[in-house]
This record gives sequence, structure tokens and C-alpha cells, in this order.
Amino acid sequence: MSGPVVVGVDGLSSLAAVEAAAREAERLGTGLRLAHVLPWSSTHLPPGVPPWDRGGAVTRESLTSALTEAHRAARRIAPGVAVTQDVLIGEPSAVLDAESRRASLTVVGGRPATGVGGRLGASVAGQLAVRSRGPLLVIRGRFGPEGPVVLGNDTSREAAEFAFSEATRRGTDLVVLHPRTRAARSLSALRRKHPDVVVHERHAGSWTGHALVEASGTAQLVVIGARHTIADTLRVSAARILVDHAHCPVAVIPLRAA
Repeated sequence: MSGPVVVGVDGLSSLAAVEAAAREAERLGTGLRLAHVLPWSSTHLPPGVPPWDRGGAVTRESLTSALTEAHRAARRIAPGVAVTQDVLIGEPSAVLDAESRRASLTVVGGRPATGVGGRLGASVAGQLAVRSRGPLLVIRGRFGPEGPVVLGNDTSREAAEFAFSEATRRGTDLVVLHPRTRAARSLSALRRKHPDVVVHERHAGSWTGHALVEASGTAQLVVIGARHTIADTLRVSAARILVDHAHCPVAVIPLRAA
């Protein structure tokens, strides 16, 4: 995907996500799109249509204060990256899902949820983990250079490639967490491709969402694959738990159909 990095902007609480998105855009050599989603109750406006395009009374200027601060933050981090911005209308996860289909990466901030067994769909990040068809990066918890990259939940090819690349880029180890109920997928080709990455393979219980939350306590990034089908309900549920409760940033990588 050659589209921009898209980041959801919802005020000062999302600045960490904006800064991370700017770094990713610089690394990928692409632009950065700042998207401030204004929830809109009307069923007559499709997701992403600005109200001023339908003769509404809302002005663009009244909605751009968060974007102005986000633009400044992005410029501080990556002054050479081309930045665009817009206010979009609709249900936030639906709008960002639509944006993600043209994006190299979608970045959002994560917010705390109530208990690991709590409201799994309460956050925008949790909803995107279920529905997004593009790579998703959720910025939450600790955000820094310490700790390994953790790869979990059956090590799908797409997620494994992303995790190895991130471990190489960050100069850190990779911890591969396998459910005990499944055989470990061979990673020999990726080990040869990334010879500098030290790989530690560990087993976890069958409910890997909880195991990954625990592993995130000492990680700098957790990577999980998710295919949005009924057959992969457990995998998607683990992703939802992780993005709402992890102690570090989380990458959810969509899997191609088998």
C-alpha cells in the first residue's frame, strides 16, 4: 500500500498518536493525513462527508483547533513529511476504517477500558481491531525504545513479517508467543532474512489475549494478526482485548484470506 499514514485526531490526548504517525510516515517515505472525526447522528450523511458540503451551519474553522495543534506536533517530529488534514463526519470507527483502505498505516490512540473482561468494543481502537482492513497501530501505555517486540497468536505470515521488520528497525529482540494448542509456524525464512534479530519462542495458554496483555508489560510493541471472519473469532477477540488493555503500543495486521 502506497497511501499516506492516517492518524485519528481527537484533541490533546491524541498527540502521542500524531507523533508516532509522523515518525511512521517519515520511515515509510509517505505523507501524513490528520483526520479529525466529528460524530454525526444523521443517517443521511455517509461516513466522511463534511457537513458544509450539505449546506450545514457548522464551519470548518470551528472544528480545526485540534488539527492545528496536531499539525504543529507532526512538523516538530518530521518536518520533511507532507501533512494534510481534514474534518470528517460519521461514526469514528466507520470513518477511520474507510480511510484505512487507502492508507499505508492507520494510527489511533488507545484508551483504558474497564477490566480485561470488560467492554471489549467500547473504544474506537477496539472496533478498528475488528473491522479495519489495513495495518493498525494503537498508541497506548508505555511508548519508548525499551523492551522486545512481541509477536503473538499463531504467528501469521503477514504479522510475522511486520514483527521481524519492526525488531530489525528498532534493533531489539523478538519474542514469539505461541498458543499451547497450536504447533509453532516455521519462521526459518524470516530468520534468514533478518539474521540480526534474536528470536525467543515461548508458549502461552490457549487464550492468548490475556497472555499478550501480560507480555506487553515489558515490551515496546506487540504485534498480532487478525482475519475478520467468523472462523477467526478467537483471534479477533484477542486483538480487541489487546488494544484496550495492553501496556505498550499494539500493531494489528490484517491477514489475507486463506
